[in-house]
Amino acid sequence: MTIPNIITFGRLLSVPLVVWCLIQSAYVAAFFLVLVAGISDGLDGYLAKKTMQTSELGAILDPLADKALLVSLYVTLGLQEHFPDWLVVLVVFRDLLIIGGVLLLLLMRIKVRVRPFFVSKINTVVQIALTVFVLAQLGFSIDFAVVVNVGIFIVAGLTTISGLSYFVSWTRQTSEIEKDRFLER
Repeated sequence: MTIPNIITFGRLLSVPLVVWCLIQSAYVAAFFLVLVAGISDGLDGYLAKKTMQTSELGAILDPLADKALLVSLYVTLGLQEHFPDWLVVLVVFRDLLIIGGVLLLLLMRIKVRVRPFFVSKINTVVQIALTVFVLAQLGFSIDFAVVVNVGIFIVAGLTTISGLSYFVSWTRQTSEIEKDRFLER
């Protein structure tokens, strides 16, 4: 296993600990764990490219770790009423849309291209940043209300654009394949 994949796997394994910290209201610990997870998200990709250690495992493991972390954070913080319900539903639905799209393409025996859109990368960074601000506010009693409120709407917009980008891309892919299959008959 490569160093970038080990870093990604570590991020994935941190998810239960982060959720446990949130449940225990250990917001300072959760803040630092999420901060390290956010840094690791950029670091693993950078190292993989810089050391030419990109791999199929990494291409699958990285978005899986991101989705596990972000969905867990948003659901837990939503249940604790630190995020509005509608934002939690939007974030979770987008990730279910992506996972469902990949599964649908696999079931249709269509080669899945696992390459995130640029807007999705920005979305992940902003989603993590928003949780870091919320956890800093909770753990250190710093008033980030304006940043959090603006961040909620930025996350909502980026999440929507990202989800629609995947939907449009997969619709095009499946339409082209279906058209080719129909013409082969």
